Amino acid sequence: MKAVTWQGHRKVSVEKVEDPRIEEPNDAIIKVTSSGLCGSDLHLYETLTPFMTPGDIVGHEPLGEVVEVGPGAQNLAVGDRVVVPFQIACGYCWMCERGLHTQCETTQVTEYGSGAALFGYSKLYGSVAGAQAEYLRVPHADFGPIKVPHGPEDDRFLFLSDVLPTAWQAVEYAQIPVDGTLLVLGLGPIGEMATRIALHRGVRVIAVDLVTERLERAFARGAEVIDLRDVDDVAEEVRSKTWGRGADSVVDAVGMEAHGSPMAALAQRAAGMMPKPVAQAMMQRVGVDRLAALYTAIDAVRRGGTISISGVYGGQADPMPMLTLFDKQIALHMGQANVHRWAGDILPLLVDDDPLGVEQFATHHVDLDSAPQAYAEFQKKENNTVKVVFRP
Repeated sequence: MKAVTWQGHRKVSVEKVEDPRIEEPNDAIIKVTSSGLCGSDLHLYETLTPFMTPGDIVGHEPLGEVVEVGPGAQNLAVGDRVVVPFQIACGYCWMCERGLHTQCETTQVTEYGSGAALFGYSKLYGSVAGAQAEYLRVPHADFGPIKVPHGPEDDRFLFLSDVLPTAWQAVEYAQIPVDGTLLVLGLGPIGEMATRIALHRGVRVIAVDLVTERLERAFARGAEVIDLRDVDDVAEEVRSKTWGRGADSVVDAVGMEAHGSPMAALAQRAAGMMPKPVAQAMMQRVGVDRLAALYTAIDAVRRGGTISISGVYGGQADPMPMLTLFDKQIALHMGQANVHRWAGDILPLLVDDDPLGVEQFATHHVDLDSAPQAYAEFQKKENNTVKVVFRP
């Protein structure tokens, strides 16, 4: 089969690889009909290279049709249409029973002190083959896959694999008070979808980015927007719009590769050029994140407010302004999305009137052979690239 494989820093290629097969009784094999390109994939492309091996199959946002089922996954049948959450969880351990599927104790990657295994996401998360491919082996298929009806276009349900639950959790974790204001930093796929979800709930949203097309998309949905290129101080601009206090809640949808952190950017590049054992140790023990977005969130949130972090961070010793966090009584809530916890809330919105606009959410639909160009354009924010969907 064809698959998108990681080959080095800012380099992916489409290769012929072996078809997946049933390895455990509760496995299933799906024929992938759509697979998203996620902002988190860019961290593998750019920053987390020390934990990657050439030939790793990437991607973790699949929708497709079941073509083979192991004897332990009797809840599925050949021909079922399913969306597959990006994390691999058992559904029955102590963590899963509490809705913390990204902390699944059955699939935790204890070697690296990480949570649940993820599809296509480096040694840190289990080195499981990813979903930007023609076929995918799904472990724990007796729990993971979510059945969806045949008929509607793939984009109606595809984003239930990651974008929708990640954005939903970001908004939930933001703990927006009644009549509150939400500040969203970053209008990539997660930031924009969080904006749409909050607006659907009637929340006032202020959204920040520096890409014209992304700002226009958020403005068209009803958000107030701030162009990062036009202001000297985002937090001051937010306070000017919020009676001098700041936003009640902030979603940081940017993460470790924020603009405005030149020294950290240099450290990230340096880590990527070191021998892998040294680079891995540096990533695990040293602060190498670009923290500009998080610092902005801390500055822009009001006293007693909440910051919800959905952007991925990777450093272990990043400097944090603890005096400010303590003095302002800021609550922090963060983590990978627990897909099954939110799926029941989200599915009723994937209906004919499409209130979240999922069918128009993707900006590009391309075949797998276009992956190198799609990754490059997404990383550089070129060609109006916000959300790419591969059609294997």
